[in-house]
Amino acid sequence: MSLSPAPVSGAVTFSSTAGWGREFRALFTLGWPLIVAQLAQNALLTTDVIMLGWLGPKYLAAGALANALFICVQLFGVGVAGAVAPMVAQALGARDRRSVRRTVRQGIWIALVLAVGLLPVLWNIGAIYRLLGQDPELTAMAEHFVHYAVWLIFPAFMIVVLRSFLAAHGATRVVLAITVAGVLVNIVADYALIFGNWGFPRLELAGAGIATTSVNVVMLALTVAYVLLSKRFRRYHILHDFFKTDWPRFWEVWRIGLPIGFMLLAEVGLFTCAALLQGWLGQDEVAAHAIALQLSAIAFMVPLGLSQATTVRVGIALGEGNPAGIRTAGWVSLVTTLIFMSTTAATFFIIPDTLVGIFLDPANPANAHAVTLAASYLTVAGIFQLADGTQVSMGAALRGLSDTKWPLVIALVGYWLIGAPFAYLCGFVFGFRGVGIWYGLALGLAVVAVVLVTRFALRDRLGLTRAAVV
Repeated sequence: MSLSPAPVSGAVTFSSTAGWGREFRALFTLGWPLIVAQLAQNALLTTDVIMLGWLGPKYLAAGALANALFICVQLFGVGVAGAVAPMVAQALGARDRRSVRRTVRQGIWIALVLAVGLLPVLWNIGAIYRLLGQDPELTAMAEHFVHYAVWLIFPAFMIVVLRSFLAAHGATRVVLAITVAGVLVNIVADYALIFGNWGFPRLELAGAGIATTSVNVVMLALTVAYVLLSKRFRRYHILHDFFKTDWPRFWEVWRIGLPIGFMLLAEVGLFTCAALLQGWLGQDEVAAHAIALQLSAIAFMVPLGLSQATTVRVGIALGEGNPAGIRTAGWVSLVTTLIFMSTTAATFFIIPDTLVGIFLDPANPANAHAVTLAASYLTVAGIFQLADGTQVSMGAALRGLSDTKWPLVIALVGYWLIGAPFAYLCGFVFGFRGVGIWYGLALGLAVVAVVLVTRFALRDRLGLTRAAVV
């Protein structure tokens, strides 16, 4: 039975179910536009990386160094604002439309607060990297890029809130359409501003930053227009009495969202740490790391998109008071994720050189060392595909239960007390250099994945589904 009025523009919302076949259909119907949207979202960064790579390894390394901290800070904000998704899903399961409206409004407040608070951190990226001993030339180039790209965090965080609202209602196709439109705009803007085509000035790194910021502004405008003008969603009056305080809901979003943000920060921070360690080895290592990480990120977009649907499915089941639906939603998501990640692991093992060749021309002698390194890193990335998919799937299922504090602790221990030290030991003490750093990434992801699966399996004993018991 539908939880809301008749779907509009392909939007479908399913009630929870205990049947694996029905759950897979519901998860896939809700999730496939989110998967494609995540791939398209990642294509924004991929376009920047590929086109900067056309300028040479130095520009690619500078862009990678900039994004190492930029993405770290951005994903923290995305995680906090993403608390809107499970909260809205639970409210829909309980048929509480008023809570939906309150949650979205306060989510927008928090998105603005986050943007104002995090902008100074990004603006001072140059000072941060100089303190960390990074290459002075690459640091200056990275700082130049970020000073143009930093303004995207205002629209980006608000987009997360509105996307969470739309996804919880099953309106994922419009999310896909807007994201694809953003990718097309980014490709055109990158080509014009990075290289100075069609009469535009050649701005190189600055051009990439300007293009990325502009695209996020366009995507936010399209998303806001849809939410305010759509017959299905305008009844929520999201912006009505926008400045009216609602402190209980404001702090509730913070309570759930902060652990999500810190959990994402713990994971992406591990990869940022790896990029900084690669920076101690040389420019070729940084460029190779950027390529392998970008390819891994592309593969990761599928389980990440599916995980967003998983949070909604588990949240709806919790709101309906359906423990069996919670169980089915979580395990169906995990099995589906593992099937896909098995194929990406095999691809990384079989054709690493072909994949690396997308980013750097292997026929150019100047690229030879970076290409060889990237292929070796990508082979290790194939090893942790299953672990990476598992941790994001189970983290999303727990998030649907509003269980965010202990997953954060698990992430901190797995990534920073196990993964990061092992990366340093393998890279610098045992002499494996760059590939040893990737061994540490693999171990950290594997530990977190195993513990999160265990926690979801013990959810009833731990009292995580208490709200679902009727």
